[in-house]
Amino acid sequence: MHNNKPQLGFWQIWNMCFGFLGIQFGFALQNANVSRIFETLGADYNNLAILWVAAPVTGLIVQPIIGYLSDNTWTRLGRRRPYFLMGAVLACTALFIMPHSPTLWIAAGMLWILDASINISMEPTRAFVGDMLPKNQRGTGYAMQSFFIGVASVIASALPWMMANWFDISNTAPAGMIPDSVKFSFYFGGIAFLGAIIWTVVTTPEYSPEQQAEFEKAELAQAGSEEVMYHSETRSAKTYFQWGGVSTLIGLVAGGYIHQNIATLDKNLYILAGIFLLFGLLQLVAGWLTTQAKTNNGFVTVMGDLFAMPAAMRQLAFVQFFSWFPFFAMWTYMTAAVTSYHFGTGDPTSSLYAEGADWVGILFSTYNGVTVIAALIIPLLVKRIGLKTTHMVNLVLGGLGFISFVLIRDPDYLVLPMIGVGFAWASILSLPYAILSNVLPTRKMGVFMGIFNYFIVLPQILAASVLGFLVSKIFDNQPVFALVVGGASMLLAGALALRVQQPKDVA
Repeated sequence: MHNNKPQLGFWQIWNMCFGFLGIQFGFALQNANVSRIFETLGADYNNLAILWVAAPVTGLIVQPIIGYLSDNTWTRLGRRRPYFLMGAVLACTALFIMPHSPTLWIAAGMLWILDASINISMEPTRAFVGDMLPKNQRGTGYAMQSFFIGVASVIASALPWMMANWFDISNTAPAGMIPDSVKFSFYFGGIAFLGAIIWTVVTTPEYSPEQQAEFEKAELAQAGSEEVMYHSETRSAKTYFQWGGVSTLIGLVAGGYIHQNIATLDKNLYILAGIFLLFGLLQLVAGWLTTQAKTNNGFVTVMGDLFAMPAAMRQLAFVQFFSWFPFFAMWTYMTAAVTSYHFGTGDPTSSLYAEGADWVGILFSTYNGVTVIAALIIPLLVKRIGLKTTHMVNLVLGGLGFISFVLIRDPDYLVLPMIGVGFAWASILSLPYAILSNVLPTRKMGVFMGIFNYFIVLPQILAASVLGFLVSKIFDNQPVFALVVGGASMLLAGALALRVQQPKDVA
């Protein structure tokens, strides 16, 4: 008789997810203040696009590696917790150092280190929920993570303002210097990051590998089949070489074409060609290692698992791709869209532009605040209509919210579509992981969660590559249509969510 994984109480789930509060402090401070730091240190954004691609590419590399390592780790501290702690210590150090960067390129290097450190902590926390909770509680667990993401985003984004207005810390500084309000915000964020992770490490012991094996057998027995489980697939060197050769050729041809037509194309399209080239080269390396019988390593394992994903994970990857694309469109073009379309100005030096940009800050606060509330409502919806139907509903709300930006002319009413965007954001941060964890074996949870991150990074790279071209060449320099494209993408994601296969024992 196999044992079922025990149900956990509210405060146990709270404690195991509390570390995400700290992780999001790091991300929110990074997202809200890195541009300010770069600008202070003399950045020319037209020549530094690679910096903004470097951060997600860092996650692309780091998360599968950490997932593979944590799947194969067992220490006195546990399986995932050593990586939580290591990432938190590194991120805390980076948060303390970054606002003291003397030059732009040191700040850029610290951004990479900070992003890599955050990813070291983040990846195992996703797998941790799948490790610790039974299937019927995973939606609640990931929704709790969304709750902490929303709370941390609201607080951390406002920290420099709070430092200046509540604690009378200067928000100005001489040329080339970072204001004290930003420095103290980063200090606070570093302490919050490390403290929250330590809380989770101390309060939540992990199950042993033997216990996890028993739980997995019980889940299989209840499902009545092994169709939900991963089956190892050995890829031949020939297959690696075929995929690698085709992808490398596409990258080279596309890069050459862009170079020849750069006068009429956007230079950011080079990023897309570079991704094909990188993927091809990685496949060729995996093929060479296979010919040398050097397959017992994390690199070849990740390359093989990428093509051996369970059917539900492949279906969910498309949902994830089309649901993240709109948010990168929003983060990139929301300010330009609102100031030009709703406030009627494209002059960054005008008072009207400043008013529109400030209103965008309110809109961002709105969707992050709604995320906190939605994270409490989503588990209730899941109990009534199931995981994938709840996700579909939330994505449709978000898609309609994005599209309505072109229909609503009065900026005051833009708060309404941001409610739908907030529900979509809370759902994207929780339900795909709940669905995914139900179709993955515990022994491969980490590496597959890391691979799943590809479908967050790839739409960001696509958005960075093609949205500028679409806005300038197709939409006559009207950035509001980038949000419309994002809304259509999210509606497509909602439709695709209904196609995701789930185990028979999961609603």
